[in-house]
Amino acid sequence: MARVTVWNEYRHEQENDAVADVYPDGIHAVIADALREAGHEVRTATLDEGPDHGLIEAVLDDTDVLTWWGHAAHDEVRDEVVERVRERVLDGMGLLVLHSAHYSKIFKRLMGTSCSLKWREAAETERLWAVEPSHPIADGIGEYIELEETEMYGERFDIPAPDTLVFNSWFAGGEVFRSGCCYRRGNGRVFYFRPGHETYPIYHDDDVRQVLRNAVEWATPGDGPTPDFGNADPIEDIDIDDDRTVH
Repeated sequence: MARVTVWNEYRHEQENDAVADVYPDGIHAVIADALREAGHEVRTATLDEGPDHGLIEAVLDDTDVLTWWGHAAHDEVRDEVVERVRERVLDGMGLLVLHSAHYSKIFKRLMGTSCSLKWREAAETERLWAVEPSHPIADGIGEYIELEETEMYGERFDIPAPDTLVFNSWFAGGEVFRSGCCYRRGNGRVFYFRPGHETYPIYHDDDVRQVLRNAVEWATPGDGPTPDFGNADPIEDIDIDDDRTVH
């Protein structure tokens, strides 16, 4: 089982009654419960949890997978913390980027693009088609997930082409969207998952919770070899004397 840190801004739930009705203890609490059901060791952290937003070095060092939900306060996340998270991802920590966290500093920094998209709030139906059904993140999911009321995200989604696209969404208004995108960055695995608007009970949905559990397992670092970088001694017996080096 993985050591998971569930991070959330936790602003909407405290400031908006409609959000508090759906997530009275915060979005992070509902996501954490879904992951604990799978036996993972879960802690939570929030934006206003100290100057490091609950993500001090000791917490990140003890985290196999970090989940990230943000929306209204991306700019308030300190750059030093973003860089700390980025370095951990490159070292092997998994990262799950959820819904409006496509605009988070950490996702944009890892993608190297604007991560912009179209959007609309109209409580419309969404079908997330499992376009890569054999992928571990789609395990236990049917041909598609149907959500009766969601916020629309539409293409063009300004991201690099995913290493693997697991889910592709269709919306009642006609748009489509790449909703389940897998990446590798350094030694870490990154998964962007679109559903999760704060005024709809998306994270209470059984299929969505299953995808989150699957994604944590997929993003958890394994026990492979640790790569070495820099000047290397030869494996074979060779003459390494060469006075032409400029290093």
